[in-house]
Amino acid sequence: MLPQRSDALIWALVGLATLSVVALAVAQGRRDRPRTEGKAPPPGLTLQGLDGKAKPLPRGKVTLVDFWATWCEPCRVSMPRVEHIWKKYQPAGLELYSVDTDDDSPNRDPEVREFLMKNRLSFPVVFDDGSASRAFSIASLPTMVLLNKQGRVIWTDVGALTQRREKDLVATIEKALK
Repeated sequence: MLPQRSDALIWALVGLATLSVVALAVAQGRRDRPRTEGKAPPPGLTLQGLDGKAKPLPRGKVTLVDFWATWCEPCRVSMPRVEHIWKKYQPAGLELYSVDTDDDSPNRDPEVREFLMKNRLSFPVVFDDGSASRAFSIASLPTMVLLNKQGRVIWTDVGALTQRREKDLVATIEKALK
């Protein structure tokens, strides 16, 4: 009798521990998600583009704001999907504000250019000086934020863009572009 009770107790503790880990993971995911849905970023957000010119955050257009870094593996997973979405919906009016968050250094520009070339990415890039990350309360990479034509956040995602989340993003883009 005693060994069966002992086994049941051990399995109950294992189950409780598993539930605790899952609950912490869910809480962490909610904490990392920017709490900006329904809000608009501050006006006048302008960053330097890869071409050296000042690039303001587009206004009056549906805009996907993508925060990433060259060292971020989940960002690399997402980028081909972001490129595909941008190319598909750009003719319909979608803007992409692709924000590189790498540390400012003398090598930043050539490293980003090499990264884009190696990964066959053609979208425009701006360099974050910290102001965009603060404006959107970015805590983790990658983070994507979709703005409607009024400049309000209507969709956010933290982490690699999965197939399921891509479908959700595309549906939201299509709705916003109508």
